[in-house]
Amino acid sequence: MKIGVIGGGQLGRMLALAGTPLGMNFAFLDPAPDACAAALGEHLRADYSDPDHLRQLAEEVDLVTFEFESVPAETVAFLSQFVPVYPSAEALRIARDRWFEKSMFKDLGIPTPAFADIQSQADLDDAVASIGLPAVLKTRTLGYDGKGQKVLRTAADVVGTFAELGSVACLLEGFVPFTGEVSLIAVRARDGETRFYPLVHNTHDNGILKLSVASTDHPLQALAEDYSSRVLKQLEYVGVMAFEFFEVDGGLKANEIAPRVHNSGHWTTEGAECSQFENHLRAVAGLPLGSTAKVGESAMLNFIGVVPPVEKVIAIDDCHLHHYGKAFKTGRKVGHANLRCQDRATLQAQILKVEALIAEQ
Repeated sequence: MKIGVIGGGQLGRMLALAGTPLGMNFAFLDPAPDACAAALGEHLRADYSDPDHLRQLAEEVDLVTFEFESVPAETVAFLSQFVPVYPSAEALRIARDRWFEKSMFKDLGIPTPAFADIQSQADLDDAVASIGLPAVLKTRTLGYDGKGQKVLRTAADVVGTFAELGSVACLLEGFVPFTGEVSLIAVRARDGETRFYPLVHNTHDNGILKLSVASTDHPLQALAEDYSSRVLKQLEYVGVMAFEFFEVDGGLKANEIAPRVHNSGHWTTEGAECSQFENHLRAVAGLPLGSTAKVGESAMLNFIGVVPPVEKVIAIDDCHLHHYGKAFKTGRKVGHANLRCQDRATLQAQILKVEALIAEQ
């Protein structure tokens, strides 16, 4: 089976690494000449909206998936005329637009921060008066890793902020006094079978994920699965989806979804019986889903901007290095380390060792 992937970054790369043992081949559509997934399959270098190359991709593969949600929903809809595409164009349309996303949560009875659609500075002024400060103004589309958003703490922060974000459609969200950030990785097969990985505790730095630690018997696991199931069924979803939540007053408020394999699920490569990458491919290909059970105690630490010396990373017991082969650049995710240990105390000790290496860079 040959899989077409829209996007050729590290997520596409890790999909290919997971799919190759299953006898799958890959083709990546990505305009970047140095797409890091290109070494693991055919590279069609073209814009994501190029109809000729999209047709070429459709002719060469058995099905198409995508590695990031910034691809235009129109691209997925176009491809769907010629080849099966999972997840669907409708799922992508909702997930890539924060207004559609939050509105869906509300319709499904899933708690979220207070929010308002912003089309002008006047809208922003009115919404701030209603929701209050602090709040976060986010572009409705294309923002990720803390980009395309601004925290508003005082009335002075509100002045001119709509123009500062490009005078594009935005969403204002009320600030949530959360006690923690967690995410749930779910996978849903073509026949509707759904499985969930353990909830993950996440730590961010300047809007970029820094550390994910897989939980054991989290008290909010069942609630997270309930909320996530509502979305998956509503969208008739196929593949892996990530759900990000705030822990608030002993419950959960939905932050956002990602219709793809996700950074906070990278630990599953070594820390689960079947990784998120393999399970995504199993789902979209119509194969039986794999076990999402945790193996040992696991965590993932991102390498941002630079990967520490390889010999130092792999010298740490229970540490597994994933180097993306990307040029080092400030603020760019260029690799990660997965830790899988026998007990929680050992895991915490090894996390500190990797963090010390990161601090040296």
